Amino acid sequence: MKSIEGNFEEKKVNELLLKHFKELRSVSPANSCHVLDINGLKKDNIKFWSLWENDQLVGCGALKFLDENHGELKSIRIADNFKKKNYGKKIIEHLIIEAKKLKINKLSLETGAGDFFKPARKLFKKCGFILCEPFAEYKEDVDSCYMTLNI
Repeated sequence: MKSIEGNFEEKKVNELLLKHFKELRSVSPANSCHVLDINGLKKDNIKFWSLWENDQLVGCGALKFLDENHGELKSIRIADNFKKKNYGKKIIEHLIIEAKKLKINKLSLETGAGDFFKPARKLFKKCGFILCEPFAEYKEDVDSCYMTLNI
């Protein structure tokens, strides 16, 4: 698996992200949908990776810097043909490795609290994330679940 940082021009990556945005917006109340669009993922405080196996896009994920030691995982998505093959865990592990390289010692995330997001919550727990209080600009929200990991 190779990592391509910042490659937003790739048509396959844009298609995967657009599918991700559309799906999350369809299952989340508008005031509880915290997905970043492509422009949001291009900001200076975001690092983005797309992961590939040969010429096939496996998935993507991003790290948002909240401060010099605290990062937030964003836009983790697996391409349909790689789902249920342990690639979600591989992408999260990749993001953790990259966060360590960047001297981040705490990662947090927000995901949905509904049934649609149950597999994501299970995966994050499997990767060592635990429930936490809202962080950064997030507020208490019955439709959101907050998790964190000290690395």
